[in-house]
Amino acid sequence: MLAIVLLISAMMLATSAIWFETSLAAARAATNTRDYLQAFHAADSALSLCARNVLSAPGDAPNAPLSSGEPAQWRLEAAFDAGAITPVSQWPGSSRAPQCLIEPWRLSTRPNASAYLLTARGFGQSGESQVWLQMELVTEDGAIERHWRRVAARPF
Repeated sequence: MLAIVLLISAMMLATSAIWFETSLAAARAATNTRDYLQAFHAADSALSLCARNVLSAPGDAPNAPLSSGEPAQWRLEAAFDAGAITPVSQWPGSSRAPQCLIEPWRLSTRPNASAYLLTARGFGQSGESQVWLQMELVTEDGAIERHWRRVAARPF
């Protein structure tokens, strides 16, 4: 009889330990998802604000030397930090304000077009959770083209 009671108690203990571990994993996953969404919305808003700034005052965009290939300053985190602007002073719930880098671009196939590569970085609650988004912004003869993409790997 005692053996049966001990066996049932051990099974109940193992079941509650498994449920506890499962609830901890679910809580971590929910926190990571919230952190990612926080960083994504910060980066998306910074990207929209940068695009609005470039379109409203194209002369205020940085006058870096135009490259014929795709700009690559955004790939170097140190260069990004040095040249990035902060479109909003803070983002609620984020560890840092989102940043945006504006790089002018010459399209060899469209000499009359003005092109910019906008790269935005948003942060979550921790500084390690970052989302990088990009937009290729092209204006030509009054027409505006926007090509959006998510950066899969964080620059180095």
